[in-house]
Amino acid sequence: QVQVVESGGGLVQAGGSLRLSCAVSGTFFSLNAMNWHRQAPGKLREFIAGVGAGGSTNTADSVKGRFTISRDNAKNTVYLQMNSLKPEDTAVYSCNANVKILGRGYRDYWGQGTQVTVSS
Repeated sequence: QVQVVESGGGLVQAGGSLRLSCAVSGTFFSLNAMNWHRQAPGKLREFIAGVGAGGSTNTADSVKGRFTISRDNAKNTVYLQMNSLKPEDTAVYSCNANVKILGRGYRDYWGQGTQVTVSS
């Protein structure tokens, strides 16, 4: 079993910062790409940022320059540093991880999400 658990969400004023964490645990051979997404009420889920196993990153234009993704391979954890937050950043932020499981190939696992609310 593989578990993905996000943390770090909360209520913050516009212009503030938050740091989200996503930890992956369980039994797997390797941990590959890890990504952050968000979904605001009434909107489709949106890709925010991703980081490969080697550290290469990709960030959505909507948050580029404000959000930074990083990972700690020793802890199987990915982080999302969010600065200069805006009310439109309010959403549930979810993490997904692509893992290789011996005998079962590659699979994606998702966490439950963490709420981020930015007040104006």
